[in-house]
Amino acid sequence: MVESSRKLLKALVIVLCICVVVLIVLCLAYISKSKKEKDSGKGSTKSVVSEEGANSEEESSSETDEEIFTTKDMTRPEDKEQKDETSSQTDVSSQAETPAVTDDSSEAEGNEEESDYSRRAELLLENMSTHEKICQMFIVTPEQLTGYSLVTQAGDTTRSSIRENPVGGVIYFAQNLESYEQTKQMITDTQRYSKELTGIPMFISVDEEGGTVARCADNIGTTAYDDMYTYKDMGADVAYQNAKTIAEDLNALGFNLDFAPVADTWSNSENTVIGYRAYSNDFEQTAELVASAVKGFNDGGVFCTLKHFPGHGDTATDSHYGAAITYKSIYDIEEQEYLAFEKGIEAGADMVMVGHITVNWLDSIPASLSYTVITGELRNKLGYDGIIITDSMQMGAITNNYSSGEMAVKTVLAGTDIILMPADLDAAISALEAAVEDGTISEERINESVKRILELKLRKYDF
Repeated sequence: MVESSRKLLKALVIVLCICVVVLIVLCLAYISKSKKEKDSGKGSTKSVVSEEGANSEEESSSETDEEIFTTKDMTRPEDKEQKDETSSQTDVSSQAETPAVTDDSSEAEGNEEESDYSRRAELLLENMSTHEKICQMFIVTPEQLTGYSLVTQAGDTTRSSIRENPVGGVIYFAQNLESYEQTKQMITDTQRYSKELTGIPMFISVDEEGGTVARCADNIGTTAYDDMYTYKDMGADVAYQNAKTIAEDLNALGFNLDFAPVADTWSNSENTVIGYRAYSNDFEQTAELVASAVKGFNDGGVFCTLKHFPGHGDTATDSHYGAAITYKSIYDIEEQEYLAFEKGIEAGADMVMVGHITVNWLDSIPASLSYTVITGELRNKLGYDGIIITDSMQMGAITNNYSSGEMAVKTVLAGTDIILMPADLDAAISALEAAVEDGTISEERINESVKRILELKLRKYDF
């Protein structure tokens, strides 16, 4: 009996131990499950924080420049150290957005300014006669304007000549420049007469390239330079500074337009008309230096002119005396000669001068009279919408083959905006007036050029 009771007690103890073990296992399982659920909850919280950080980043990106600037200024250094990773990312995002906002604002202001010039030019056009419009399309020497053999001052004859033919501008050469003060007074008086009589300022121009072609430096003591080719390996900064100094000197005298820089590349050793006037004998280097020079001229306060499109550096003939022909294919010209013109245009060149070069691959007439070159290549292919001016129309490449009247009509039909120095100013003006009257040239075509001229003048002068 006692033995039986002992066995029963032992069995009960075993069962009780098993129950305790099961209970412990169940408790441990419950604790483990609860811990996992708690950890899972913490993970959800982290996701929410991450999304809030993303929202905060988007909100920071949409802040105005003023708000971003204020936030940066008011954050103390010790506060910055306490920022978490999400806040740091938000700041980076905000900073990255700021330049885009500024660029858009500047672009909008630039477009608005251009639109204002356009509206003002159109208003001026409405009140101009056909004769006045056509005269704006000429830049001539003071001798051509007045009929005198030599002009070194501007007086009553200059005044009456402007009243008769209110040309768009004058160009001065060495013979007109006797001294610094004389030059400055002559320019001041000429500009004053133009403004009083027409309400429109003139382009007061000169060839001041530095070196071989330097009317002012050679005659009245402005800063003298060697030919630009001399500086070809000194870098873009030197090209910029040279141009800026030349421009500042000219601006101080009253000039507002320089027929520089030379954008031709001296690629033909037999070429004598360009030679050391070029910035380089390497096409890519010329492009880099010319672009820097354009910025220098503009920063120095004068309009500048890329010359001589489509490229005079490979010709062997001097167009001053006869026809200059290039036999290069248009594909080579595009890849080589066009580089400097493209870079100069991108840099902000105000004018492009078309030379009297015949591009045998494209046409049989000088580029300055060719619709294919002026409109087809320069306007359409290169996308240039600024002022196109001819080289001097007194050069042999033109005068040996065309009358002043014939030349004037051909070059305007080709797309030219300004005719430089026709051999006979009166004949050129009369021919254009007759062409407009008989419908050979439309009034709209004349307006197109004169509007460009007025818009450029409006950028410098308030009239």
